Parts: sequence; structure tokens; C-alpha cells
Amino acid sequence: MRKERKVPEWLKKSRESWSNTGEKRPPFATVPKDGQRSVWDFPRPPAIEKVNKPVLVKYDDHILAESKNALMVLETASPPTYYIPNSDIDTGFLVKMEGRTSMCEWKGSASYWALKINPSQPIAWLYPNPFTEFEALKDHIAFYPQNLECFVDGERVEAQPGAFYAGWITPDLTGPFKGEKGTEHW
Repeated sequence: MRKERKVPEWLKKSRESWSNTGEKRPPFATVPKDGQRSVWDFPRPPAIEKVNKPVLVKYDDHILAESKNALMVLETASPPTYYIPNSDIDTGFLVKMEGRTSMCEWKGSASYWALKINPSQPIAWLYPNPFTEFEALKDHIAFYPQNLECFVDGERVEAQPGAFYAGWITPDLTGPFKGEKGTEHW
């Protein structure tokens, strides 16, 4: 049985600071058409959904990941981030980036991965010991679509704006999307 990870008080305070929580779409948000979802309707704290379509990640002609068991994290203002089970990833092309970590107020501490041919450029990350609410992400890796070819149901995704976030923009989403300069407070 896994020990529950408590969220530190400073992170709880950070979580409470968000004004956009998916409960009310702001006036500047694009109204979704039939069959679309607005990222402004996604919740904060984020939610995890099972992906019902095949997900593919490639570098050049090499398939890094192929899955029908991916999860996506939905968070207000951002396109979904896709998490692929380790069992569906060819880790032979990847190398862990020693000493590179970050902290997500919702998910916990992340470690980063790069391609062996370019070990200084992060292309993926994982939460080896996520907070209890995001336990489902354990043993899953998320990939930056900015640096790879990523597909959902055979359709190539567009990368979320900016270099920090890694949301996958698909045609069924409306924004605007967090990531551009000046959107940090979203």
C-alpha cells in the first residue's frame, strides 16, 4: 500500500490563488461550436480523463510512443497534456536529465527526459511520485509536442504556445490558450 503524499502548505496557498477555475468562461474566450470543447471550461484543480483514441509520438521516422491507454490532464486555459504509460514507450531513445526537476502545485515534482542524441533538450517528463490526487499519472510520461511529431487519432497536433507548457491542440478545442506572453496569470 502506497503512503499518501501530503501537499505542503505553501503549495496549498498557491492553489488557492487561481481566479480562473473553469466555473465561468471569461468574455474573451472563444465560444465552442458543436463537437468542440473550450479550454476555459476545463477545471482547476485539473482533471484526468482516459483517452479513447490512439496516441502516437514520433521523432523523425522513429516511433517513441504508441498507445491506446493514454491519459490527458485537463486544466483551465490550457489544451490537454497527454500522459502515455511507460509500457507503451520505447525508452531506448531516451535519457533521464540528471538534476533537472520542476514542481507542479497540483501533481508534484517532475523529472525530465531527453533524446540520447540531444541530451540537453527536454522532450518529456514524468511524475515519479505524484501527489495523491494525481496518482494515476505514476508510470506515465508526457511529451512536448514542440519538439516531436505528436498525433491523436492519426491527426497531428499543434503545440501549445510558448516553451514552458506542453498542451496538445486538436481541432476539437477552442481557446485562447495559455502560453503566449502575458497569459501567465491565466
